[in-house]
Amino acid sequence: MTVQTYPDPVKLSEAAALLFKRKATEAVKKRGRFTVALSGGSSPQRLSELLASDRFRSEIPWKDVIIFWGDERFVPPDDPQSNARMARECLLDHVPVPSDQIHPIPTGGSPETAAKQYGDSLASVWNQSPLPRFDFVLLGLGENGHTASLFPETEVLNEQKKWVAPVFLEEQQQYRITLTAPLLNNARCVMFLVFGHSKAQVLHNVLEGPSQPSKLPAQLIDPAAGKLYWLLDEAAASGLVHHN
Repeated sequence: MTVQTYPDPVKLSEAAALLFKRKATEAVKKRGRFTVALSGGSSPQRLSELLASDRFRSEIPWKDVIIFWGDERFVPPDDPQSNARMARECLLDHVPVPSDQIHPIPTGGSPETAAKQYGDSLASVWNQSPLPRFDFVLLGLGENGHTASLFPETEVLNEQKKWVAPVFLEEQQQYRITLTAPLLNNARCVMFLVFGHSKAQVLHNVLEGPSQPSKLPAQLIDPAAGKLYWLLDEAAASGLVHHN
């Protein structure tokens, strides 16, 4: 695990974009493609805008990038809450990724059917692989310790076989679709982006507190055969004792 702290969200996002570019270049050189799972929430917005900017757009092999999402709210694709909509508006509408290489999570029909369909989309890219292996997974950290749509005390935290699963959040009265921990942990590289004072306590609990993944699902993410990066700003890192 690599923990890196930056002065502010701008510097953090620049570092994240540089890491994304490096991993993309390496993956395309070695395997001919760069498979990515994007995250939702506010954390990746600056990164998305930076990757779409003149500074980075021409330096990333977008035509060999294959885009998935780590999770999605079960809302229409044009809904303001949609992770796919945010990614389109901030990044994908501005870079030359072929449209058939962009795989948003379906949000029609039932959540169970949508989860199965997304599993089929993954299988179509990884063929007969027993478990897809993303080159790069982008994650955020919620104030309650969740990441992707792996929320505290939900059944999906115990899922070991399915790649994709629906989750119903009582407090929000909303379904979500999420990649499961075994799939996320099979990635070659996982990068958390965490910034702001509001994340300081939960970040300390996740990185330096006791292991209690049912309460802090982000603790589940530990790619055994991959790299794990935590990119933080100074505000988020202010509660850390051993990683500063």
